[in-house]
Amino acid sequence: MTKRNLHVVPHEEGCAAKRGGADRASSVHPTQREAQEAARPAAKRDRVELVIHGRDGKIRDSESYGHDPNPPKDRR
Repeated sequence: MTKRNLHVVPHEEGCAAKRGGADRASSVHPTQREAQEAARPAAKRDRVELVIHGRDGKIRDSESYGHDPNPPKDRR
């Protein structure tokens, strides 16, 4: 089984955390921050990437918790 990244995406009730390729959201939250905080432990546990999408659906940011073959050069 391949590990699927976690995505924080816009949802009609706020923001949702869902696995890549999933039809349904894992959890729905009123704010993007709450959705990120809820998804982060699962991303760390499963060693996958947490991808944050903006209101327009485009990727805003990502946090890698697994083996990243191309780590970013900048540090937060």
